[in-house]
Amino acid sequence: MASLENFRLIVFRTVAEQLSFRKAAEELYLTQPAVSLQIKALEEDLGIQLFDRTGTHIALTAAGQVLMGYSQQVGALLARAEDDIAALSGEHAGVLALGASTTIAQYVLPRLLGEFRREHPRVYPTLISGNTEQIVEAVEKQKILLGLIEGPARSRDVKTEAFLGDELVLIVPAAHEWAECDGVTCSDLAAAPMLMRERGSGTRRVIEIALERQGLKRSSMRIVMELDSTEAIKSAVEAGLGVGFVSRWAIAKDSRLGSSFKIAEVEGLRIRREFLVTYAKGPEPEGLAREFRRFLFARSSARRTVNAIQEP
Repeated sequence: MASLENFRLIVFRTVAEQLSFRKAAEELYLTQPAVSLQIKALEEDLGIQLFDRTGTHIALTAAGQVLMGYSQQVGALLARAEDDIAALSGEHAGVLALGASTTIAQYVLPRLLGEFRREHPRVYPTLISGNTEQIVEAVEKQKILLGLIEGPARSRDVKTEAFLGDELVLIVPAAHEWAECDGVTCSDLAAAPMLMRERGSGTRRVIEIALERQGLKRSSMRIVMELDSTEAIKSAVEAGLGVGFVSRWAIAKDSRLGSSFKIAEVEGLRIRREFLVTYAKGPEPEGLAREFRRFLFARSSARRTVNAIQEP
């Protein structure tokens, strides 16, 4: 879509964020020579070098770092201007920069964004995904305005607000002895081959805290594999490689539930959590970020528990 911002600044900021001409070209749907040409023209206009290209990797020069700070401010200000101008006609418009940790990005956000765009068809969301730590870092660095995360932010530079309930459940292979068991003990769990999300995952952090409260420390568990997504854990359980905890969101519509893997109840253990929206400390988000935050809470107020969202 059309943007009020100078195109060379957009190219510069993308290269500066990626520290790669190739990756910037892919993100902007340009050729790499076209990106290089825009950066060269900008450096000639300013009469100073913005990137150090002497090594195998590029880096921002002192001048590039200064311009990056102002470029981020300009980008945010013009995005607000576009939204405010569009709001005069009763519509919101522009690019909404979001980030989401993997479970939310895969199982929760697509339907929410679909609903949001039906209300605001001139809004174009962009999304980055990663684990909770990566999304919080992107908020801190102002790469995104809002982040949706699954675990505690563990940062003093961001604010968090709960917007939706979730529950983590233990899944086991369908043929596993626990599949028809009335209740698994934490002692049983300690001896089982456990599949875990990678370090930095909000889901992993929530699971570890809940198990520690039951007296089961990380050091006493048999973690046989660390995986970077819920789908990978489901596939590994299906293949009989171990047992693992996943979000109810991730299995609500999974046709494999019952035939390839089943939920096993753990005695005395109920892992409930809240999905969180996070943003930088300071004034509350404005423009499109404010509108999407309002939308999240409006939608979630009627479905604060996971049972309300299993059948959308």
